[in-house]
Amino acid sequence: MLAMVLKRSGDRLVAQERPDPVAGPGEVLIAVTACGVCRTDLHVVDGELPQTVRPIVPGHEIVGRVAMLGAGVSHLRLGERVGVGWLGHACGTCPYCAAQEENLCDTPAFTGCTRDGGFATHTVADASFVYPLGEAGDDTALAPLLCAGLIGWRTLKMAGEGRRVGVYGFGAAAHIIAQVARFQGREIYAFTRPGDEAAQDFARSLGAVYAGPSDAPAPEPLDAALIFAPAGELVPQALRAVRKGGRVVCGGIHMSDIPSFPYRWLWEERKILSVANLTRADAHEFLALAPKAGVTTHVTPYPLAQANEALDDLRHGRLKGAAVLVP
Repeated sequence: MLAMVLKRSGDRLVAQERPDPVAGPGEVLIAVTACGVCRTDLHVVDGELPQTVRPIVPGHEIVGRVAMLGAGVSHLRLGERVGVGWLGHACGTCPYCAAQEENLCDTPAFTGCTRDGGFATHTVADASFVYPLGEAGDDTALAPLLCAGLIGWRTLKMAGEGRRVGVYGFGAAAHIIAQVARFQGREIYAFTRPGDEAAQDFARSLGAVYAGPSDAPAPEPLDAALIFAPAGELVPQALRAVRKGGRVVCGGIHMSDIPSFPYRWLWEERKILSVANLTRADAHEFLALAPKAGVTTHVTPYPLAQANEALDDLRHGRLKGAAVLVP
């Protein structure tokens, strides 16, 4: 198998030929057909996630076919198209797992971070955290749903049921969840990096009622604000944009430091929330909803060997939608 490997934080990925992995008990071997490139992969590469093990094969938006069933796996079949996301394992016994909060598990495993992921021709996954995808849709189009879509969905749910939703950072997650919010009858207000008119036009093309720079005030008081950009300075900005009792939900796994701000911006029962990982229930819920909502992902495919170029394009904002590696 060919794998793109991170050996040290900050290094470029290195192509390696490895023996094909073998599925152990409770696992499946997946022949990867597409793997999305997520901003979390940048955090892994840049050493911003302390739990990352190295060397590691990044990638956690995996679409592929079951190539081997480990002992005890009976709910999947050989050749079935499946997906794998960020949460690769949960212990099932800690207080959080017992409370159906496996996203907060005390001893989790994360795909492409603490166990090898999908920037490869093959990967092994815990069969309990593998999702059947059916045969509808293109592999590359489905890949971003496995994290950008899932985390976006959990972020939107945590925002409550308000009608006016602000989205800060209009990348892979935002372009998916904007379509879901529209399906639900909500209004999307998109905020991008100042001067990024292409992203603003992209947001309008997906039905945003407003698109402008993130340093501008919102044209209307927002019921909630979703922050997907890893920029802590957006938190005070979003707080000033939401109405009394409104929510600001931080949807990323990593963010730069949040600067201090006057208490009056938080007062009147505004709330700041963070999203941590996701649950399998989130995945099954969203993967059933996405086709009903007519979600269309905008992707740029790259050959697997060009993983570094895809990461660079994501880092520098040269993408519209999501990058997807194709072995």
